[in-house]
This record gives sequence, C-alpha cells and structure tokens, in this order.
Amino acid sequence: MQFTIITCALTGGADTAGKNPAVPVTPRQIAESAIAAGDAGAAIVHVHVRDPHTRCGSMEFALYEETVGLIRNARPDLLINLTTGAGALLTSDQIRSASQTRLLATPQARVTHVQRLRPEICSLDMATMNFGDRVFLNSVADLTEMARLIAEAGVKPELEAFDLGHLRLVDHLLQQHVLQTPPLVQICLGVLGGAPADPATMVAMVGRLPDDALWSGFGIGAQEFPMVAQSVLLGGHVRVGLEDSLFIERGVLAPSNAALVAKAAQLIKLLGGQVATPAKARELLGLAR
Repeated sequence: MQFTIITCALTGGADTAGKNPAVPVTPRQIAESAIAAGDAGAAIVHVHVRDPHTRCGSMEFALYEETVGLIRNARPDLLINLTTGAGALLTSDQIRSASQTRLLATPQARVTHVQRLRPEICSLDMATMNFGDRVFLNSVADLTEMARLIAEAGVKPELEAFDLGHLRLVDHLLQQHVLQTPPLVQICLGVLGGAPADPATMVAMVGRLPDDALWSGFGIGAQEFPMVAQSVLLGGHVRVGLEDSLFIERGVLAPSNAALVAKAAQLIKLLGGQVATPAKARELLGLAR
C-alpha cells in the first residue's frame, strides 16, 4: 500500500484573507490551523506569515518565530516547511520604479528565518516567470546562494517547479552540486504564467524529474483535488490548503485547512493508498528526527 504525504499550505501571501474568513492571519491563527491540519492528516505544514494589521504577506522574523514556536510547542511531530518565496514577487510598476527596488530582497534576507529557526524543510522556487499579475524573479546566482545557505542550516529544500524549464534548472543545479541528492520536488500547476493543472501536464512533468527525486504535486483553484488524485495515481505525494484554493467544492468556501486535508485524506484512501504520519513522512524523506 502506497504511503502518501499530505502537505497543508496554510495561508500563502496573496491578498486572500478578505475572500474567505477561514484564511488564518495572526501567528496564533496560523499555528492553530496547522495543528488542526495535522490532526486531520497533514504531516507537513507549509508556512507563510502575514502582517496582523494589513493582513497581507510579511517577511517579519518575529512573526515566523512566534508561529513556529506555537506549532512546535503543540505538535512537535509535525514537519515544518517555511517559504522563501517572499521578496521576489514584484509588479511591473515596482520593477520600473528605482525607488522600489528595496522590495527585491537579497538571497540572505530571504532565508534568514530558515537559518535561525531551522525547520525540516523550506521551499526554494526554481521559477523566474509571470506569476498572476506579478513577476517572480529568481536568478541562478540567487538560487545558488540560497541553496548554499539552506544546506548550511541543515534544512532540506523543496524545489518548486511551475513548468518544465524549472525541472531543467533542477538538473543543472544538481550537476553543479549546488543541490544534493535525492532532491525533493514540488510540481506546482495552475498558476497564471506557469504550466496548466491537467493530467497531461503532470505526466509530462513527472517524466522529466531526476530519477531519484522525491516529489509532490498540487493544482490551484478548482484543480486542487483532481491534482491530488493525479499525484496519487502517479506515485507522488500531495499538497492542499487555503494558499492554493479558497473553496472545498464548487461554490462552497472551505471552512478550514483541516477540512481540505480531510478531503484529501479521504481521496487517498479511496484510491487505495494510506496517509503518511509525520514519523512515516520523515522516514520517506530521509529526515532524521
């Protein structure tokens, strides 16, 4: 029986908190949502933080420190995956405005919270691309420096691939020994500017993974659960959460991250699989306790 790891992407950094009241904002809300998601079957929680006043994404270390501390105190078994995507998403106007270049964070700034908090996993986006109405900037030089700093912290990078070219970059960085094997790859489908969320695309992406890769996949919006099924059928792990979709079914807002995780767990079981516990996830990913 195949074991499937569920990652729950708790809140993201997009302007979604006003679109669904279940989106957690404060460190306590994010931590409580993480704990409930773990109780529902998630082994990994993917963590962004938000400014409690603006309710938008933040890079403030104190918010990460509080959120991670609350999760670890309540559920020390859960694997924590911290984002490093913040600081690389800009609008065209921000890119054109010399006064706004401070918004483009340095590689060091983007991983400071990872170095200090040392989660089991952190994301590392392989993408320079259009990302909805913004532009995502990740140069090879920046990725190389971030990968070095992440490795020094003893954290496993989860390599976010939004299109086939991003997997080619994974191969290149492996060949240059910037990344260690086996890589952990997250196939991210459905973002405007990236690959579409459909079965043919996921099959193509899986076919271009490094031979020894560990991988997970997800689709955003209405394709969240179809891509859960597709990932399981192809032998991968899965991700769901309010970062990826605000709805649990057509026209019905998701009441919580836990509800999305529970639905994914039910789907995994219906397809003949078994949901991995945090301990099993550590074993599968080769992460020492």
